[in-house]
Amino acid sequence: MTKVTPGRLSHMNAVIDNYQDAVKHFVDVYDGNFMLDLPGPNWNACLIEIGGVITEFFGPFNFMLNTRNGAHWLGVEYEAPMKESRAAVAANNIRIYRDLEVAFHTNPADGFGVDYELYEGTFFGPDAPNVQTHSRDPGYWRNEHPAGMTGIVGYTHVVADLDATGTFLENLFGSKKVYDAERPALGAIARGYEVSDHVVELLQPSGPGPLLSEMMRTGEGIRSSIIGVADLAKAQAHFESKGLPIIAGTQPDSFAIDPEANFGLLFEFALKP
Repeated sequence: MTKVTPGRLSHMNAVIDNYQDAVKHFVDVYDGNFMLDLPGPNWNACLIEIGGVITEFFGPFNFMLNTRNGAHWLGVEYEAPMKESRAAVAANNIRIYRDLEVAFHTNPADGFGVDYELYEGTFFGPDAPNVQTHSRDPGYWRNEHPAGMTGIVGYTHVVADLDATGTFLENLFGSKKVYDAERPALGAIARGYEVSDHVVELLQPSGPGPLLSEMMRTGEGIRSSIIGVADLAKAQAHFESKGLPIIAGTQPDSFAIDPEANFGLLFEFALKP
């Protein structure tokens, strides 16, 4: 079966309310690098880099139709060859929901709640052609930014069936399982899959608990983005100095920003020297 050969994780995709205030928050509080303004007929959108990880933030003009789920991680974009990617999604019976020719979005209903966007191009590096401001050198985020961020670790993906979702990742991306673990604080079991330059942690409720409650409200899909830091204590102290409330992270050696203080999005930071 044809598979997607993913390059690097291009960017996360997030839907937010109060777009202008949220963008100001992510730029000011995290020293986010505003790379590209992408207004559309039905939404505002932009690319912002934080810690070497780019996110495209979408702000629908009328958020009423999104109020059931609130702010959420819609999906993820990978750098990948277009011809191969189109063949792979067709072979896996995944519908294309939005086709931009140079990139396309898949239907989240076919991806366990995730919109997979595939793009034959890059937004990284000094020669990236389609940005207004280029990505920052990794050395800036690690050595000059007070949080000492070290790039992508991965993201968490809430699912009802670890086995079925794992098989999906294996068939679509050729992913390899790298660990099984328990996440008792969430009432969950976890399974990690290597995709490109990061790990996707699938989370399945193991019984009543916080994760099951979340899933009953929002369904399957991406729960959080995880950015690496060289020193957990240093990074946590920096974000606390910015007035961000800290909560427990999903994984050992990690912490998170309370989404209530982060425009509804769960940002996690994990040790990645």
